[in-house]
Amino acid sequence: MSKLSFLKKLDKNTMLVGVAVIGVIVVGVLIYANSNSGFSLSNLNLGFGMSKDQIAQKTIDYINNNDLSDSPVSLSSVSEESGMIKIKIKIGANEFDSYVTKDGKLLFPNVPINMAENADTGEDQPAALTCDTLEKTAESQLEAFIVSKCPFGLQMQRMIADAVKNIPDLDKYVKVRYIGAVSGDSITAMHGTEEATENLRQICIRDEQRSKYWNYISCHIKAGDVNSCLSSASIDQSKLTACMGDKNRGVAYAKADFDLSDGYNATGSPTLVLNGAEISEFAPDGSSIFGGRTSDELKTIICCASESKPGFCSTQLNTAQAATNFSETYEGSGGSSGAAANCN
Repeated sequence: MSKLSFLKKLDKNTMLVGVAVIGVIVVGVLIYANSNSGFSLSNLNLGFGMSKDQIAQKTIDYINNNDLSDSPVSLSSVSEESGMIKIKIKIGANEFDSYVTKDGKLLFPNVPINMAENADTGEDQPAALTCDTLEKTAESQLEAFIVSKCPFGLQMQRMIADAVKNIPDLDKYVKVRYIGAVSGDSITAMHGTEEATENLRQICIRDEQRSKYWNYISCHIKAGDVNSCLSSASIDQSKLTACMGDKNRGVAYAKADFDLSDGYNATGSPTLVLNGAEISEFAPDGSSIFGGRTSDELKTIICCASESKPGFCSTQLNTAQAATNFSETYEGSGGSSGAAANCN
């Protein structure tokens, strides 16, 4: 994979909304550098002649001063480990580790990024994905890979739920799938046991009580009140319990999702896969291609990839950014607009 295509893939994580891994913030720095001609990575003053404390503080100051985090970022600690500078960054109540080489050239959030190289290499940028350039098929299928406790996974479910509510026919074009792994007779998830249980619950409802799936999701994304939502969605709880406890049912359904997510290398929640190929909602510069995280975006993607436009393509859906995290309303202060934020 070329450096440019690698950076394009990382762009899905460029803006931090709420609390996210520090790797998202770092990629945001790179995107900012690429889009601001007056900025040089040397402005960070990383490199020889600076102590590890100075390097760490300059990094923190830059993140805060350039609004790369919606929440203030602070430095918890700095140390040296395996010949590198280890920075522990605090966002809210959460702490994340990042590493910088002593010459200030390489930063390791999740994977190494060469900060010494200018992003503008003179190479041709790949053509931006547009409605016109999307490959057309007879009947488009959009898969959204998520985890149930991720703020941005909840945002994606909110978008789809709103779209399906207003255009029921969209349900046959879109399917929510889940990211995780099987361990013995149970599954694991990105954010721990509670999320794994909820992922499995939603998978069982999706695969065995399909007609009630969106009723449950539309309730769950408001406050995560499982018992109330099971009741309001009229879920057959005996059937659900049996599914979740049977490795040949719930765990088998989950494994099918996980095998697909591994095949697509879908590690971020959400990841969109259209007709068997991952697509980005956002251009390399962070701008929205299909209108941002809105229910109308889902409809637009489906319609853009369809040879014969379904009748609902002329229907205008909500163009407001859907709220992230749990929210009683579709639109909230936690909406992301112009950044492909996800949990990774």
